[in-house]
Amino acid sequence: MVQRDFVLGSLRESLLGLDAGEPPAVTEPAQPKLASTVMLVRDDEGPLEVFMLRRASSMAFAPSMHVFPGGGVDRGDAEDELPWAGPAVEEWAEVFGTDEASARMLVAAAIREVFEETGVLLASPASGEGETPHLDPAVAADLRARLVRHEIGFGQVLLEHHLVLRSDLLRYRGHWITPEVEPRRYDTRFFVAAVPPGQEPDGETSEADLSEWVHPRDALGAFGDGDVMLMPPTLVCLEQLAEVSTVSAALGQDLPIAPVMPRLVETEAGPAMRAELP
Repeated sequence: MVQRDFVLGSLRESLLGLDAGEPPAVTEPAQPKLASTVMLVRDDEGPLEVFMLRRASSMAFAPSMHVFPGGGVDRGDAEDELPWAGPAVEEWAEVFGTDEASARMLVAAAIREVFEETGVLLASPASGEGETPHLDPAVAADLRARLVRHEIGFGQVLLEHHLVLRSDLLRYRGHWITPEVEPRRYDTRFFVAAVPPGQEPDGETSEADLSEWVHPRDALGAFGDGDVMLMPPTLVCLEQLAEVSTVSAALGQDLPIAPVMPRLVETEAGPAMRAELP
């Protein structure tokens, strides 16, 4: 394990309620909610790029932060009748070191959230004819909106359109837990996935006010210049992606994975989140 301090900076201090110089009082930490985040990557236009969103300033959690598509699990992700292809739920449970119900929700949430926030569908026709699903754009937009409003479940989307979830398109990358000092907490699994041929993420989500393809090194440079804000997990994921230049290399990276939960500390440089990285 390697200890690393992520200095918050004045704006992040304000977001955490630290502008008075004192950490917020925490009587009992909030229970973290299971969540999934996916780094969509491509290399067809040159060196590796990753798709990122800037969260709207009105969001209660991580406002104005540059993030990857993702979010918390919902009750529909627990459906045990989800049409499924790729590694089975029990295999994912072993990879995650968790129970099968949680593993099912984490994988389903990853693929559902990517569809809701970007329109990219990590699924295939149930017939096995071709690997890329072809939904009419208007139909896809309606499905995304209804999923966000919890009017339908993701399993219903797959079944009605004769699709199967493709768990094999995900590569597990990391496990981060929101610090206890924050009022909204998530137990998040990070994945990387190649954008399937014929699909293009659009970032049409009310949770973000900007979406873009970025080179990992450019994003890190913008962070260093103070032009973008990144949470520690996003920063580390970008640093790892910056080590490779192709999608195949990103999918093949062999990274150590262990739960990471930063804690708030005071350093000579100011308040920081200290993490033990695997």
